[in-house]
Amino acid sequence: MSAQPLLEIGGTHVTAALVDPANWTVLEEARFGIDAAASADRLLDDFAAAARTVGAGTTLRWGIAIPGPFDYAHGVGDFTGVDKFGALKGVDIADGLRRRLEGVAAEFVFVNDADAFAMGEWVTLDSHVQRAVFLTLGTGVGSSFLSTGTPVADAPGLPPGGSVHLLHWQGRPIEETVSRRAITRAYTERTGRVLDVHEIAGEAKRGDGVARTIFYRSLYALGACIAPAVEAFDPQVVVVGGSIANSWDLVHGPLLEGLTEASPTAGARVRVRRARSTDVAPLIGTARAAGLLKQATAPRQNPDGVRSTGQ
Repeated sequence: MSAQPLLEIGGTHVTAALVDPANWTVLEEARFGIDAAASADRLLDDFAAAARTVGAGTTLRWGIAIPGPFDYAHGVGDFTGVDKFGALKGVDIADGLRRRLEGVAAEFVFVNDADAFAMGEWVTLDSHVQRAVFLTLGTGVGSSFLSTGTPVADAPGLPPGGSVHLLHWQGRPIEETVSRRAITRAYTERTGRVLDVHEIAGEAKRGDGVARTIFYRSLYALGACIAPAVEAFDPQVVVVGGSIANSWDLVHGPLLEGLTEASPTAGARVRVRRARSTDVAPLIGTARAAGLLKQATAPRQNPDGVRSTGQ
């Protein structure tokens, strides 16, 4: 049985896993908490320690999903303008892991975390789907545009790098309207109550008018904001994941309404549905990224997509 080893790195955790690419099942998985404000050596030690907790894969080529900004071509940290992994800015993560994992890992394929989620969810789509847009809604807005299962970051009508979080709504970044912090801030300003987003969703389901209005306006804005890109890309489906998507009854209607009112053409053509495998999709997608690159003759010319750094 083949087994693709991988690491999935987030702002608060690192997950090591083995995935069987024959049927895209997770064979082993181990998740550990990390401190994104730790030193570079501590973070690299934690990443390597996690990698050693899973069994040996059938390749020394590891897939690694990691959030941006990041130099995916060379495996070097950037993290400009974000409040996590500051110590990894300018650090050759590929070299650091290679030295710590001698005999375990020799080559790494780095993939953007939103692309990893999308590539994992892709395997759940109907076989006739050729293009799909993927959104993750939580601390921010993650996005990926896939054509025949591969991320597309540079196409007419798409935001730079395929990054929806770079779009603006009413003169402000879209994440100032739809994100965990935006929803919680708006609710506190209106009510004086400090609740997390899942608690606000609960209030909305119980009939709290303020909570329902905030959710409606946030998701309507997102739909309207992405409408030009959706119309240009012409996908068959928009798939939504992330923690905010857990309140699907508050998400689906206003998102589709905003999309349809801003672009009746896109709204009539596309289906909007909830992600089916949010927990394992990033793992499967990271394994897919490593496998796709293995068959390629050269890295993709995509600054935010799947890249490798070699032996």
